[in-house]
Amino acid sequence: MSRFLIISNRLPVQINISEDNVEVTPSVGGLATGMSSVTKLFKSRWIGSSGLDKSLLSAQQIKKVNLALKKHACMDVNLTREEVELYYEGFSNKTIWPLFHYFSQFVEYEEEQWQAYKRVNQKFADVIAENMEGVDKIWVHDYHLLLLPKLIKEKFPNVTIGFFLHIPFPSYELFRILPWRTEIIEGMLGADLLGFHTFDYERHFMSSVRRLLGYDINIDEINTPKRIVKVDNFPMGIDYNKFNDAALESQRRSVRDRSEVRKELERYYLLYPETKFILSIDRLDYSKGLINRLEAFEYFLQEYSQYRDKVTLVLLAVPSRIGVDQYQQMKSEVDEVVGRINGEYSTINRSPIWYFYRSMPFENLVDLYNYCEIALITPIRDGMNLVAKEYIASKTDGRGVLILSEMAGAAKEMSEALIVNPNDKAQIADAIKQAIEMPLEEQIERNTVLQNRLKRYNVEKWATDFLNTLDNVRQDEQKYLAKRLTASSKNKILKEFEGSNNRIFFLDYDGTLTGFVDNPQHARPDKELYELLDKLAENPKNRVVLISGRDKGTFDEWFGNKPYTLIVEHGVWYRHIGSSWKMIEPLDDSWKDSIRSALEFYVDRTPGSFIEEKNYSLVWHYRKSDPELGHNRAIELKDEMTSLVANLNLEILEGNKVIEIKNQGINKGQAALKVLHAQPADKILAIGDDWTDEFLFSYLPEEAVTIKVGMAKTVADYKVENYEEVRSLLQKLTDVEV
Repeated sequence: MSRFLIISNRLPVQINISEDNVEVTPSVGGLATGMSSVTKLFKSRWIGSSGLDKSLLSAQQIKKVNLALKKHACMDVNLTREEVELYYEGFSNKTIWPLFHYFSQFVEYEEEQWQAYKRVNQKFADVIAENMEGVDKIWVHDYHLLLLPKLIKEKFPNVTIGFFLHIPFPSYELFRILPWRTEIIEGMLGADLLGFHTFDYERHFMSSVRRLLGYDINIDEINTPKRIVKVDNFPMGIDYNKFNDAALESQRRSVRDRSEVRKELERYYLLYPETKFILSIDRLDYSKGLINRLEAFEYFLQEYSQYRDKVTLVLLAVPSRIGVDQYQQMKSEVDEVVGRINGEYSTINRSPIWYFYRSMPFENLVDLYNYCEIALITPIRDGMNLVAKEYIASKTDGRGVLILSEMAGAAKEMSEALIVNPNDKAQIADAIKQAIEMPLEEQIERNTVLQNRLKRYNVEKWATDFLNTLDNVRQDEQKYLAKRLTASSKNKILKEFEGSNNRIFFLDYDGTLTGFVDNPQHARPDKELYELLDKLAENPKNRVVLISGRDKGTFDEWFGNKPYTLIVEHGVWYRHIGSSWKMIEPLDDSWKDSIRSALEFYVDRTPGSFIEEKNYSLVWHYRKSDPELGHNRAIELKDEMTSLVANLNLEILEGNKVIEIKNQGINKGQAALKVLHAQPADKILAIGDDWTDEFLFSYLPEEAVTIKVGMAKTVADYKVENYEEVRSLLQKLTDVEV
């Protein structure tokens, strides 16, 4: 059985220490519940902080704590009080949390906190390294550990790493203000699979990757220089049966055995049977929008006076980060607004708001969910919001109405709720009125759909889906590794070529023999490349064929006096050693004028882009453009050109940051076959980096050795990471005996 590590800031246990005893009990809810069933399938271990300040414990107590944690398959990352203050209370909750929730006015940019964040992530990596025996899969969780995937991957490149972000990922325009933005992105890209709650968060992350690092993105895959990273969304569920069963159990209890909360609600309802209880439960956090919510409720009482004596808002604010200034100020503001509303609208016997500043036991929480007719959940920004799902799961008779902010991740999958803008007081007030007046049949109809969905996609399904996807990523990675040009593969190729008498090398230029530059005219061959190709061509058994999308004028300038066969414009022109240029097939270029104006339109709309004109093709380059804008414009251009090029018997080629329009039916593969037909070879090597080279790989005989440069999917036999590896291989081939 494979070993599996789960990594999070806190361990999923509660620890109680007395003089001579250490008691460890599993935590309930959230991530701990979601992973409980999954961990049974693996020989797993959970690594995180216990929350204990071990400097206050004796050596004997520390030993007992570690032994007790080991029994629960947990390993403590020991953090000092200063590390907790700077890494957790500091960078995690004063920088990442407000920024990722769009509260940039609260973000702190403290170098000391950033350095502590890096040190603690490294401390986690060190503890993981000590527990890696037999481990082939790791799942890292949340914003406290954004740097950790890269740290693990650097030390253990063969382990499969998943990372899940439980909070929103902000838009690029917001994320870019973070001074350490590139390090954060690179840290996350150490994972093989990155998971987010919603497609919006996934899209924002992709945008930041493209703009900051310039990596190519293919739907849900990021092509980094060394690996392909998969990105997907997995909306987190809840333990549906836990809440539903608890609500049913509460209803079956006798009056004497019911919770005090339920008794109080029932007593009040007997006195005022027309009352509608509106439930609002959240941590006291600025992202939850409590002030906006209270002001919207106040607006409702002003506008719909007929309901003033018929509604009660049950406001449960759970204390959060008590030592942080913004939270203390918000507590004062909430107290003030609640006092103002109750002062204005209370009567001798009734107050419109019941305000509780505390957490509640699970039993009382379920009773509130089950008994209150309306839930008002309106965060300004929330990664998911499981309270909304817990409320619906607890409605055993199908009654009840959920009013949910469109800014909560849960809104993406709970469209049957009344979806509102959390900043629109009038809309929220109207939604409260609609909820009060909603017929019972409609309530049950909406909630039945929601409940069936929540039952199907519960927290276990969420965890299982993520891990299944991680396994698929691992399988894809194994396929990639099978194509990796290893030392033994190189030796095999060298040995085969050594025994041949007639060898031919089809070599692409840009991205294969040299790296990419912003201006293609600045990619002249360097001295090292000239010497390498000359030495390869000196061997009478070798024929060097440069096969490129470049124009013949450029190749004439660079290689006109060299003993190589040249094929340019993706197979339009060829030139054997010592001969003049010839067209492989007669072509027409009269179509250019009708296409050029369209390309010029995209040049005007895309700063940094430009048109390159070849003899029988037009190329739109966007390497120097903003990555996101260039990518979007490329999609638009392809869409616009599709029908036009078909009518003109043309085709669209998409290369590395280029769109090329050319005559149909001409490609590198056909050109290579013509060369081979004229001069057969007993050993063939073809190397290229983009999808135009896939034609070359596909058309060549099966016995040809084909190599793809880069991480993209390919029909080639092997893959290498970059042009340096290509040069290294060719250098070895120059040493093959004549």
